[in-house]
Amino acid sequence: MNRKLVKTKDESYTLYVPELDEHYHSIHGALQESRHVFINAGLFYLVEKQKDISLLEVGFGTGLNAFLTRVEAERRQLSIKYCGLEKYPLTQEEYSKLHYYKNIGYPGAQQSFEQLHKSSWDETQMLSDHFIFTKLKIDFRQFESPEQFDLIYFDAFAPSAQADLWTAEVFSNMYNSLKTNGILVTYCVKGDVRRAMRSVGFRVEKLPGPPGKREMLRAYKK
Repeated sequence: MNRKLVKTKDESYTLYVPELDEHYHSIHGALQESRHVFINAGLFYLVEKQKDISLLEVGFGTGLNAFLTRVEAERRQLSIKYCGLEKYPLTQEEYSKLHYYKNIGYPGAQQSFEQLHKSSWDETQMLSDHFIFTKLKIDFRQFESPEQFDLIYFDAFAPSAQADLWTAEVFSNMYNSLKTNGILVTYCVKGDVRRAMRSVGFRVEKLPGPPGKREMLRAYKK
């Protein structure tokens, strides 16, 4: 997959895929979007209720969501078991140019970020007392989880680029992968997406979106 490095409006970087005409993150701010959608509306929502969290990320991508989650796990002394799915992993040349650690005031940030990418695929590793990490090289439409999760980061490319990743069949798999009272967060609020989620049992809520986007979604398994 051909990918180009792009600086976003908050000075953090993302990648652009010409064949899909898609960016991995919002051009209005990669770091802002990740914090707003996945950390603030997802992780922090659950942290108010529990400190032990099992988490599935659909679209590991640049590793930004996993990196921010790991930083918060260390800062808040959480216990996070993290599983990321990715079909097209980044090369070392690609992820070494992203420099997300420069935007984070946290000791050892560079090492923490690079460790996520250097970790072996398809193996579970205890990266710290607060963060257990697994990444699977797989098309997430083929993913079958042997366990259930508290939280799903759904960060696939937009429906306009890959509509088959946002179907009722996919969301049924996601619903079944969640524990009761678990949540899914995503940046996409399209009507077709909301209807697909509701059709498999999710209760869907619109929330204010990150800079450059009016709304985002949080879905609940009740």
